[in-house]
Amino acid sequence: MLLLARRAVHLEAVAERVRASAKVEVRAEVCDMARTDLPSALQAMTADLDVGVAVYNAAHAPVGDLVNRPIDDLLRVVDVNVRGPLVFARTLAPKMVARGRGGIVLMSSLAGYQGAPRIATYAASKAFNIVLGEGLWHELRTHGVDVVVSSAGAIRTPGYAKAATKDAPGTLDADVVAETTLDALGSGPVVVPGSVNRLARFVLGRILPRRTAIDIFARSTKDLS
Repeated sequence: MLLLARRAVHLEAVAERVRASAKVEVRAEVCDMARTDLPSALQAMTADLDVGVAVYNAAHAPVGDLVNRPIDDLLRVVDVNVRGPLVFARTLAPKMVARGRGGIVLMSSLAGYQGAPRIATYAASKAFNIVLGEGLWHELRTHGVDVVVSSAGAIRTPGYAKAATKDAPGTLDADVVAETTLDALGSGPVVVPGSVNRLARFVLGRILPRRTAIDIFARSTKDLS
């Protein structure tokens, strides 16, 4: 197993937990998914591996009105959330296609289905992931490669705990999201973990006018910090 993350301390802690619980060999590589040489770096780190399932879970999510955020912070969203998964899929998919099997998971968000005030750039990047994953699902399925996009709602992570004062409706533990997402490989292109979140996606996307959906989402992001 190969784990990639930007912060070495947290990366190694996760690697040790996986080694202890799953009894598998784990390689941990420090890697900022915004790095300019990401294509060649990923190629080098996976050259000796036959990656069976690849999960892109990196994200940058600055909170606040767009006009008040530094431009470099907003461009990092593009590097990590848009360029990153595109390079990730393009680097790993060819070997899977040649082998005739494999799986790619892209983590998106319910925020990607409509405008999301105060996390506007993040939401836009997650819309990109949904559409990218849907296209890849159709392109790769005839080659034996499964693709699924996980459009998750709020997840109880350390980052979410810092940003939110309380759980949003439909908030799930990370292990529930991971299990639901991996179970959906083979029946993509999109999975929405949690019944509350599936209902929210249906109501906001199919029933309510677009302006109303944006207003509702704004109420869920107004207290993020």
